[in-house]
Amino acid sequence: MLLVCPHCFATNRVPDERLGDNPKCGKCAALVLDGVPVELTAGTFAAFVAGNEMPVLVDFWAPWCGPCKMMGPVFAQAAAQMKTQFCFAKVNTEAEQALAGQYAIRSIPTLALFKGGREVDRVSGALDAASLKSWLLHHQQR
Repeated sequence: MLLVCPHCFATNRVPDERLGDNPKCGKCAALVLDGVPVELTAGTFAAFVAGNEMPVLVDFWAPWCGPCKMMGPVFAQAAAQMKTQFCFAKVNTEAEQALAGQYAIRSIPTLALFKGGREVDRVSGALDAASLKSWLLHHQQR
């Protein structure tokens, strides 16, 4: 499986059976699956989303958004728990307005799920931990 390092954005090949072994990046030696959502910018978004063979869940949010702040810890917890099944990323729509426009983000928080670099589903509004996990597991089985 090809995985993009969330630290240096280098592409790494990791065998599926080694995903749970805390694989490290061949370029920067950081953990490739560290369980922490990566902050994406217009310059890193395409490489991370399209370069990962693992599905990527992107949280489009803004620092002034109350529901976004409430959902932040839930998203971080899911990232830590499901790091071998999904890559987690965040896009600050205030700082990355072009990305928000490109993906037609009309309300925040909006979660967009990408597979093979293409958006396959999205949900708007804050989710609790159980709802987020259920939504992701539904897509994992597809």
